[in-house]
Amino acid sequence: MSTSTSNVDGLLAAADREWRALGLNRRDRVTLAADLRAELEAAVEDGFDPAQLLGGDPTDFALRIAEEAGVERVPPRYGQVLGVASMGGMLCLVLGYVLVTGLHEAFVAAFDLPRNVRVPVWLAAGVFYGGVAATVVAGAVLAVRVVLRDAPRIRRTAVRMALLLPPALVAATAAAATFGWALDFPLTPLAIGAEAAIVLAAFLAATALARRWSVTATGKPADAPASA
Repeated sequence: MSTSTSNVDGLLAAADREWRALGLNRRDRVTLAADLRAELEAAVEDGFDPAQLLGGDPTDFALRIAEEAGVERVPPRYGQVLGVASMGGMLCLVLGYVLVTGLHEAFVAAFDLPRNVRVPVWLAAGVFYGGVAATVVAGAVLAVRVVLRDAPRIRRTAVRMALLLPPALVAATAAAATFGWALDFPLTPLAIGAEAAIVLAAFLAATALARRWSVTATGKPADAPASA
């Protein structure tokens, strides 16, 4: 690979990172990259340094190209989405705990099984952790959908969170349980914190992926707020 080709590829990679940060979908990024590559390679053939064409700042040049092309920009707002989703999931988890605690006697009376009936441990654990996961997912999705209702493509984000969060939390719970089992389930703050961190990391990663999937998907944001 020649030095000039390497320089062009490096400049295109920097521009693509800026376009991703701006929330451009893949189709628009490919089109802009093809046009920019043609200009940079033409500059190289004419004996110019491709970096000079970009004015020494590939990210600023990429922004100007996107603005001049009039392509749709959807700000990802990852921080807002992750923060609201985390708060919503935690709030529903706390409310669910308070509700279950308050109705404990009613639950015991309603689901009191005969003494000769033994519920498998795996089934009881599955119901418990499944209920916790469902509560967190419902709270996170609802919070994002309601609190950030004016954000572009937030409806798509909420739908994709509902798709990605359940398997992510199932996998993370299994990983956390395996981690605890390997250490013989110590009830130390460090071990419990590590298990919680595994689940939290999966939650945040799935939420961020849902948002990225939404803002980079091809097509117009049907749920974007109407312009004045």
